[in-house]
Amino acid sequence: MTGNRLIVALDVEDAAAAEALLAKLAGVVTRVKVGLELYTAEGPELVRRLVGRGLDVMLDLKLHDIPETVARATSRAAELGVDLLTVHVAGGTKMMQAAVGAAAGRTRILGVTVLTSLTSRDLAEVAIEPSVEEVVVRRATLAMEAGLDGVVASPLEAARIRAAAPEDFLIVTPGVRPAASTADDQARVATPAAARAAGADLVVVGRPIRDAADPRAAAEAILRELA
Repeated sequence: MTGNRLIVALDVEDAAAAEALLAKLAGVVTRVKVGLELYTAEGPELVRRLVGRGLDVMLDLKLHDIPETVARATSRAAELGVDLLTVHVAGGTKMMQAAVGAAAGRTRILGVTVLTSLTSRDLAEVAIEPSVEEVVVRRATLAMEAGLDGVVASPLEAARIRAAAPEDFLIVTPGVRPAASTADDQARVATPAAARAAGADLVVVGRPIRDAADPRAAAEAILRELA
């Protein structure tokens, strides 16, 4: 793919905070992520406004339910015009296929493999015994077989996924932190340059931009790394 590879996570409390952040990033950012906090606060109307102004929106709802429910939710998300929508690979092949069918080419579906806040020890607590890397790679394979457009995985697994995936299969990596940033609650992280070198197509960055003294400069620095 070509173009701007940065997705800025609008992990803020309401539309006013989102607009304030976007004003600081005007002309720099073309892709944004709307996650659970902002979507719960503002709903689909905010998403429509973001799409309407020409932004590519990643709607990060991590859908995980029975196939019928996920299909119906996916269809409604596609009507909003979002570029990317996330579902959990753990929901299984039938659920993923239902999402793909409901999207009908209007919205690209990404499969969330394992949250970047989790380690192998965390997976073992919920009776998932292989290492986190093995789980991520296996789930990425399932996503490919189910017809998803890509996956969400940490930068640490991106190289193994890229080696096994078709060229047009998207790898989107959260858990991306500039070298000077803290990891916060993320467990599997890398710099933007390392994520890109490992095969990530798009990187999601939230707090290092949102909480920066100069969000615009922080975003521009990440874009230079990705380039």
